[in-house]
Amino acid sequence: MVQTLKCISPIDGSIYAERPTLSEQQANQAATRAKNAQLQWARRPLQERIELVRAGVAAIGAMNEEIVPELAWQMGRPVRYGGEFGGFEERANYMAEIAKSALADIEISDDNQFKRYIRRVPHGVVLVVAPWNYPYMTAINTVAPALIAGNAVMLKHATQTLLVGERMAEAFHLAGIPEDVFQSVFLDHDTTSSLIAAKAFGFVNFTGSVGGGRAMEKAAAGTFTGLGLELGGKDPGYVMDDADLDSAVETLIDGAMFNSGQCCCGIERIYVADALYDAFVEKAVAIVRAYRLGNPLDAETTLGPMAHKRFADEVRTQVSEAVADGATPHIDAFAEDDGGAYLSPQILTEVTHDMRVMRDESFGPVVGIMKVADDAEAVALMNDSQFGLTASLWTGSVARAEAVADQIHTGTVFMNRCDYLDPALCWTGCKDTGRGGGLSVIGYHNLTRPKSFHLKKA
Repeated sequence: MVQTLKCISPIDGSIYAERPTLSEQQANQAATRAKNAQLQWARRPLQERIELVRAGVAAIGAMNEEIVPELAWQMGRPVRYGGEFGGFEERANYMAEIAKSALADIEISDDNQFKRYIRRVPHGVVLVVAPWNYPYMTAINTVAPALIAGNAVMLKHATQTLLVGERMAEAFHLAGIPEDVFQSVFLDHDTTSSLIAAKAFGFVNFTGSVGGGRAMEKAAAGTFTGLGLELGGKDPGYVMDDADLDSAVETLIDGAMFNSGQCCCGIERIYVADALYDAFVEKAVAIVRAYRLGNPLDAETTLGPMAHKRFADEVRTQVSEAVADGATPHIDAFAEDDGGAYLSPQILTEVTHDMRVMRDESFGPVVGIMKVADDAEAVALMNDSQFGLTASLWTGSVARAEAVADQIHTGTVFMNRCDYLDPALCWTGCKDTGRGGGLSVIGYHNLTRPKSFHLKKA
């Protein structure tokens, strides 16, 4: 049965956009068109595919003035931050720059008897299931290298950001990428699972919840379809006794609160060396109290609503449970907190790992801060999590950071920064955060398969 997907705006609770889902027959037809179109797309010269993707990225940039308020209406990010085009362009252009070397044949030998080499070849059709929190940047992580590598792409975007897929399709089609090579599709969960189970895709990249990742694995069971999964996170920051305190506070609190805490690699728990703890908390509280919660269309707003009331309700529940169990809240409710999507930020101390706010993904503007005695205690606490996306270490010593980093179970370790995605490095996670890797050379490896050529000369 055809469903209607509705984006409920966090600004005022109105229906901002709605789209009908494809029927199973229509979805199968779209996948077949993609499969057929991919063959011709892969035959185009690599340089031509690179240029077309770059042109599509530029076309998105030309739409940015319209995109920024659309994002505010769809998921609540304040317009003052200008959207996502900077990161979108950086990631796409980096993957375009390294494509020739990343996809180059691995030459083994070419002598009188044999020519031997390994070539990277596309999977065929790649399904990208993208989230709403950074809807353009998370999508382009896979879309750009998948297209450049010669795959066709079907993009299924989150209901909360229905218009993003359409914008990307419009831009790429204007740039000259064939409509069947890049498709934005509206699918319900059952149809998505049916397509995966029917081997409609050579690879599926999913960014979302742990439950969603399990559903993807279940749908793909027995098909041998490749999966890339970026799921939940509970990323820690650790401030060592030799850290630059002001820089650590400013960066980690921004990492916890930016985008109303709705960042894949946002900071959700902070551990501070005993000697710096009191000063860190004092400075952190001052920063958060100065935020302005309000309508994201207002240029003065620094903290917008969460994308949906149910997300804000989960944060409220985690905070109230923690306070009932002995945590100390430091931020009074903001006047603009309406009990719905508009949520006051919060800093909690006297927290423990028995509290959900220090264990479960919050994905909102709340952070717990704990005092630690030494590196060993900090490492134990950072590893006491089912998730492993990033960790942020603050110290004046690279050697110390490396020694601690080697002990942390995570996908990326930062020193003296956080909440950033470097396209030259593999974006990956461990434990319940998922499997696979995006961007970098490894991103191309995951979006292609190796094919060996062993040619005996006459």
